[in-house]
Amino acid sequence: MNGDTRRPDPDALLARVTQESPVVPRGRLKLFVGAAPGVGKTFTMLESARLRQRDGVDVLVGVVETHGRAETAAMLEGLPQLPRRPYTHRGTTLEEFDLEAALARRPALILVDELAHTNAPGAAHEKRWQDVEALRTAGIDVYSTLNVQHLESLNDIVAGITGVSVRETVPDAVLDDADEVELVDVSPEVLEQRLRDGKVYASPQAARALDHFFRRGNLIALRELALRRTAERVDAQMHGWRASSGIADAWAVSEAVLVCVGPSASATRLVRTARRLAGQLKAPWTALYVERPGDATLPAADREAAQDALQLAQELGGQALTVAGHDVADEAIAVAGRLNATRLLVGRTHRVLPRLLPWLGTAARLARRAPQVDVVIVGTRDPGAPERAPFAPRAVTPVGGAGSLREYAAALAWVGAVIVVALPLRSRIADIDVVMAFLLAVVITATRYGRGPALAATTLAVVAFDLLFVPPYGTFAVSDVRYVLTFVVMFTVGMVMAGLTRRVREQAHAAREREARTATLYALSRELAAARTDADVARIALRHLHDVTASPVALLEPDAGGHMQLTAALPTASWPESELAVARWCLDRQQPAGRGTATLPAAGALYLPLASEGQPRAVFGLAAPATRLADLGTRQLLDAMLDQVSVALDRTVLADRARAAHLEAEAEKLRNALLSSLSHDLRTPLGSVEGAASTLLRDATLPEPQRRELAATIVEESQRMTRLVGNLLDMVRVETGALHVQQQWHVVEEVVGGAVLRVEPRLADRVVSVHVPTTLPLVAMDDVLVQQVLVNLLENAARHTPAGTPIDVRADVRGRELLVSVADRGPGVPPDAATRIFGKFQRLAEGAGGIGLGLSICDGIVRAHGGRIWVEAREGGGAVFRFTLPMHTPPPVIEREDDIA
Repeated sequence: MNGDTRRPDPDALLARVTQESPVVPRGRLKLFVGAAPGVGKTFTMLESARLRQRDGVDVLVGVVETHGRAETAAMLEGLPQLPRRPYTHRGTTLEEFDLEAALARRPALILVDELAHTNAPGAAHEKRWQDVEALRTAGIDVYSTLNVQHLESLNDIVAGITGVSVRETVPDAVLDDADEVELVDVSPEVLEQRLRDGKVYASPQAARALDHFFRRGNLIALRELALRRTAERVDAQMHGWRASSGIADAWAVSEAVLVCVGPSASATRLVRTARRLAGQLKAPWTALYVERPGDATLPAADREAAQDALQLAQELGGQALTVAGHDVADEAIAVAGRLNATRLLVGRTHRVLPRLLPWLGTAARLARRAPQVDVVIVGTRDPGAPERAPFAPRAVTPVGGAGSLREYAAALAWVGAVIVVALPLRSRIADIDVVMAFLLAVVITATRYGRGPALAATTLAVVAFDLLFVPPYGTFAVSDVRYVLTFVVMFTVGMVMAGLTRRVREQAHAAREREARTATLYALSRELAAARTDADVARIALRHLHDVTASPVALLEPDAGGHMQLTAALPTASWPESELAVARWCLDRQQPAGRGTATLPAAGALYLPLASEGQPRAVFGLAAPATRLADLGTRQLLDAMLDQVSVALDRTVLADRARAAHLEAEAEKLRNALLSSLSHDLRTPLGSVEGAASTLLRDATLPEPQRRELAATIVEESQRMTRLVGNLLDMVRVETGALHVQQQWHVVEEVVGGAVLRVEPRLADRVVSVHVPTTLPLVAMDDVLVQQVLVNLLENAARHTPAGTPIDVRADVRGRELLVSVADRGPGVPPDAATRIFGKFQRLAEGAGGIGLGLSICDGIVRAHGGRIWVEAREGGGAVFRFTLPMHTPPPVIEREDDIA
């Protein structure tokens, strides 16, 4: 260990190495950014390309828009150009960048002008920046141009400035991912002159542009946007380099203000001073609170002062930051390095030791350790406030108690025990042994009872050692001057032990609190991850908030009329009506209100807003004591919990949208399949009916056999359409849950026989074998629905098997189920379609007839009975459709007539 604090951050270093040395070489992107058209982006890009060409680089012009500018066209001379690819759209031929040809040509550097351009329909990508990404993925370097108004994040700002909504935009990530950005900048006066000279647009168009988009104010604002956005990117690069190189010291390349606040009434004054300074410097600023282990023992008023200061910083437009640490100076220097702060504000201390020894104060230590940062000491006494006495004690609540009389008595008892044991042995043991015994008592006291009792034990130990163990005994006189040093060392060691023990106790207490907060957030996030609905999220959030605050909590949401109403509450389901107005204010302004805040502090609860997707959703009410709400750790925990709840709500919203989109897609798919099936399967019988009926009407002299045949065709096709419509209606009943099963006891043989009789005309050319034992018991079923299942299976067998092949129908009891099977000798069902064929509008082959609903209806009916249906390959060829019906209840016993006789 050499003590070097400039060790690079491992994560930042890994990211840098990954970026600089990717596994797959990725092309570099250089962007020429400007504030507006005409600043010279394309001209500058061509200049740079020509320089690269002179260096021997293979340069290719992919696409460059000259817009009729002679100077730009002249720069293209001598540079190889890629022919553009024509696309025809609505009768117009559009010429676009040919991505495929560029990838095949594979130059070292390619020029692709106007990054925000939208490609013609039919191109490989919708946007030109996507073409650039494809080129970079192929390892080709790219030069491109971009106007600042085309950045997605600035779209609404540009529209507000210029009144023009830019439709062609580029994601900000493209600019951030660029390897190099060059700002091409000219003054508004120069750009206006270029417009007047016709170097940007033709004269009539230039005059209109000067009166609208290119007004002087617009150009100034766009120029500032371009400069700021480019500076932000450079600043981000600088921060990344400092992090990866382990540079902790701040670099004063731009102003940034950091103010350290503490648990003091003067903290808000520090925040206001920092805000004024940051405003003068036009710099970002941050309020930092270093939460030390001992802060948990401070009075509630001091802890509330720190929380108020951080809240005030946020209200004034700054950033509030809280870190845990033991030394304010160390943590402040670390944060200043991360934020690159150049000004660090601290309050003037009123503590005795730093005032007597200034080099021990926080400001002096900051100045020594961070010489690159300007340390500003701010007066911390508000005018009119009573000055605190230099030696006034500060109210502190020790960890684990306030040092009760019982604890002081116990401390004195430990010292007394040492005296009782050592005094009789005074002549036999050395003084050093007595001193070590007294120090042992001090350590035990400090460990068990805290600093106050430990100091009392130290004082008593020194006095007892002097009176009872140092000659002359019984007096404070010291015969040997060396004992004076012993007294001093003994008292100092006791004080140090008491201080160290207190610090350990405070650190342990802080660690337990942090562990509890972490465990709370982990449990909350784990349960929220499993939540599927908003109601689940609300229930989980209420329970955890109730556990954290140990007080009543409520969730209030606006109704359709905008009035706040109670959605849920713990531990009771009620909430005072008088509090709804406070909740409404909190929801409208998205700011905390009520108890413990500066807004409506007389309310009976603290109200915290909850937003989802940037929109106000609800308000949580916490009726916790003001002292608990003033605790900084509790407020931070509550804020973190609400952030997790907000993310969970966003996730449920996205999940609902995904489900809705899936259902919509399924509905669209169902509609298309239905229309496709109906257009085919209804058109055929309708055509047959129309043809037969027309023939009967036109020719009254037809022989009777032909007239009967035509009439039979009309009846048969009408029945076919009836079955199709019936299947559709049955499917609707299954899908909507309107299928009601009316179970009664029925004879299986009768149900099977009725189904075979219903389809007998369609099975006239088939040999149907029915095997139903007469010993089968009665089965509880809806005979009409089960008979429909058999009818559909038999019709399906007739439709998919050759004429003359046999069909076997069997029924038997297997365990506590009735097993029914319909077997055929057709082509069978492929294994990959064994499950799919029970879906809606599923047919194994086109032209097989039907609309693909029969098996789906069978599946719905069998499931409604509590059974299951499947298909198997039949041994020897064919398919076997099987379904089961549960037989949980024993059938009734029917006495035979001969038994009655």
